Amino acid sequence: MLLNALAAAALAVALADRPAPPPTAVVEVEEEVYSYQPANNGAGPMWTLGNTCLVRLGDRVLVSGLETLPERKPLNNVRWTLFDRGASGWTLRRRGEGTHEREPCPLVGFADGRVFLSTNPNTSAPDQYDASATPRVLCFRAGRLDEGPVTETPAWDRPLNFHAHTYRSFAADARRREMIVLYNTAYDRVYWSLRDSRGRWSSQGSLAFPWGAEYEKPVPVRLCYPSVALRDRKVFFFGVSDIEEPNPAWRAYKKELTGKDWDYDFRRLFFTWSDDITKGAFHPWVEIATRDRTCGWLFPCDLHVAPDGAVHLLWAETAIDERLRQRFFPDAKQSRALNYAVVREGKVVLRKAVHEWKEGDLSDEKPGNGRFHLTPDGRLFVVYYVGGGVSENRVVEVRAGGTMGEPAKLALRKPLSSFYIATPRTGCAPSKLIDLLGDVDGTLRYARIRLR
Repeated sequence: MLLNALAAAALAVALADRPAPPPTAVVEVEEEVYSYQPANNGAGPMWTLGNTCLVRLGDRVLVSGLETLPERKPLNNVRWTLFDRGASGWTLRRRGEGTHEREPCPLVGFADGRVFLSTNPNTSAPDQYDASATPRVLCFRAGRLDEGPVTETPAWDRPLNFHAHTYRSFAADARRREMIVLYNTAYDRVYWSLRDSRGRWSSQGSLAFPWGAEYEKPVPVRLCYPSVALRDRKVFFFGVSDIEEPNPAWRAYKKELTGKDWDYDFRRLFFTWSDDITKGAFHPWVEIATRDRTCGWLFPCDLHVAPDGAVHLLWAETAIDERLRQRFFPDAKQSRALNYAVVREGKVVLRKAVHEWKEGDLSDEKPGNGRFHLTPDGRLFVVYYVGGGVSENRVVEVRAGGTMGEPAKLALRKPLSSFYIATPRTGCAPSKLIDLLGDVDGTLRYARIRLR
């Protein structure tokens, strides 16, 4: 009996360590949603990557888009659009009549059919570069999009001068039917406002950015393009440094190359969280990754909060700014990775690559952006893009303990190098359907993939 028990235990360990077979992923739909003309204002339909412009509420799928206003000069020369998908395909249901702004408008939704659009309408004249803005949240009913939305104005804890640039985040807790909007309108902090389950913008505050004491000229480390999650009044924030080049020698050389007085870094990733956002306190910042030594590049892709409280992070990483390599670090080796980490109580307990390419590898397949996808049975997947020697999207399962299964190729006719996903961070329920929205040569394309 003992030998049988030992043999069974050994077999269980062996099976657990075996690579999981690739998931069966069937592309059911792949189609165009809308095309657009470039606004040339520094933003585009994929600008708000930390959020999503795509939500699934039961059988309904909705997309927010951008329409360029040719009679207006940049920056504030677009307006929002809202589409839904029916039996005959995509239909434009609403647009921001009489409004104009700069950035795409992210969505969140609830299972009761309400869908919320975050907008930032500006008061600029047609020939004016920028003026003041007023953040709004528009509430629609998914089944009655032809009806006018309810317009809400988030409350703030102080007077703020909003304008074209927001770098905003929009996240929802579907179970509690609460949401939070965050605006990065300053260089020293981000401002937030919470809408509670009663529909009141009842809590406001700010989050101070990390302090860059190690720089020759210490400054706040402004964090942009964050992935944000809201769950049971807890808020999780994962962003990248976005400050003017802090290294004087690199800044001078970049000016030689570009002729510009400014260049921004994207080299440090920071994470923090609040145990109860209504109390306004956040934990100290945790630096997740840095590429400061070789002037590399980092970008936060996604964040997932597991039922056990573990926070799963996903980011893209490039080791070197190759423009500077020969002069400043000629012996450094280039690499590109889609990286994954697990954080518990502020400590990184697991770190690994979903896909990595290193200089000298026989394969030229280089990973790009990725997103998490959660199924109803609690399984976690990563959907990502691979370029270089190929151009394709793939999906891989993240197994218990952080091991990665075998990836499966998504047979898309037109792969999406950058994409939004229907995510629980914006109120979408876990699903066996993966919904993607991405930009391919000026056309926003939608794909629906079924996991079996």
